[in-house]
Amino acid sequence: MSSYVYAAVRTPFGKYAGGLSAVRPDDLAAATIRALLARTPGLDPARIGDVVWGNANGAGEENRNVGRMAALLAGLPVSVPGTTVNRLCGSSLDAVMIGSRTIETGDADLVLTGGVESMSRAPWVLPKPAKGFPAGDTAAVSTTLGWRLVNPAMPQEWTVSLGEANEQLQAKHGISRERQDAFAARSHRLAHQAWEDGFYDDLVAPVEGADLTRDEGIRPDSSAEKLAGLKPAFRKDGTITPGNASPLSDGASAVLLGSAAAAELTGTDPLARVAGRAAYALEPQAFGYAPVEAANRALARAGIGWDQVGAVELNEAFAVQSLACVDAWGIDPEIVNTRGGAIALGHPLGASGGRVVGTLAKVLRERGQRWGVAAICIGVGQGLAVVLENEEAS
Repeated sequence: MSSYVYAAVRTPFGKYAGGLSAVRPDDLAAATIRALLARTPGLDPARIGDVVWGNANGAGEENRNVGRMAALLAGLPVSVPGTTVNRLCGSSLDAVMIGSRTIETGDADLVLTGGVESMSRAPWVLPKPAKGFPAGDTAAVSTTLGWRLVNPAMPQEWTVSLGEANEQLQAKHGISRERQDAFAARSHRLAHQAWEDGFYDDLVAPVEGADLTRDEGIRPDSSAEKLAGLKPAFRKDGTITPGNASPLSDGASAVLLGSAAAAELTGTDPLARVAGRAAYALEPQAFGYAPVEAANRALARAGIGWDQVGAVELNEAFAVQSLACVDAWGIDPEIVNTRGGAIALGHPLGASGGRVVGTLAKVLRERGQRWGVAAICIGVGQGLAVVLENEEAS
């Protein structure tokens, strides 16, 4: 049995402390679910077999199981179950993978997947003392991004910052600052053009109560020359800057998956078939390179090679890791992120996987391409990839 993408939608992605920062993450997720249901009016929500939702934080208003919370807030019948998965930046792509397996085993005909992150509203946490009334001070730790409350048994080389990890990747692969800045400028240019072309009009739904209709981080006037003037953020002599790395962001995404028979339940034809998927892991500090083998394995499981791939959606955590992956695959860079990437659009951790899947499904149909790859790197040394097939192009 095969699984298919039937619909995809996301919120605009907001800047840290920006246009979506007043919205709770569970409300962002619920808004996305309602928007997806509005795009499939023939669907009886009670027929959804499960909700699988990605989230990288869970420490605050997500209330631990934001998938179930969002389903209830969105008005789904209480009989529709919901769970939350956490594979950090890959959480919603993991949700898609789990949902597709659920369908392929015959356990459900429809699974609603997606993810959410409000990096603006991620709380500070305090370690709980072993005994009450400790005499010393303690510090609040931000849960917005990266390692926190690190176990001292972890080797120090594993627990470097995400930026330092990618400076190490840059040194290993010799990817210049100039290439990184050019890649980042291209992301902004293509994202802006995609909005101007109307590409995102049916993929993005505004959030009620928030005055944000487009992705907030896009800078149409960005250029490699302007980005070259920014100072390195992690090393004095480094290459990574705020301009060639993805920003802290808020947002949510949703992807409706179903079996072939689900076309009768949704009243719509599928957009793409899930043809292959894979996870891969390596040293935690090398996480940016993990999508390389994840995508290679997903393609092998789909029974195709890179020479047949017409479109790639690779989440741009950092320009350097994106370029390292593209170089390793040996593909034409012009098929990658043709409608912009996370450097411009934003990277709300738990939502980005759903974004790349929804975008890829539409790009394949727009370009008449048969095969595409959605891939994402994940902190602590992991990567995920999904292969989609546009059967109309067969």
